[in-house]
Amino acid sequence: MKSATHPTYYPKAKVICACGHTFTTGSTVPELHVEICSACHPFFTGKQKLVDTAGRVERFKKRASRRQEVTKKKLERHTAAAKSSK
Repeated sequence: MKSATHPTYYPKAKVICACGHTFTTGSTVPELHVEICSACHPFFTGKQKLVDTAGRVERFKKRASRRQEVTKKKLERHTAAAKSSK
């Protein structure tokens, strides 16, 4: 059998969260950087927090506002056409 096929296991790997919380765990890399941990995740904290990944919230709000503008313009055209036909 081949030797050294498995990666090195670090039983005290350091995990660093974006919120600043750090803890240790076992991993194949000595240091991990994560965006969300149990100290800041809404499921564990019970606080409502909007987690934005790659601007998804902004893109949704932009789409929603454009949709409202289009609906408003259609309504204005419809009411103008109804007034002119009377």
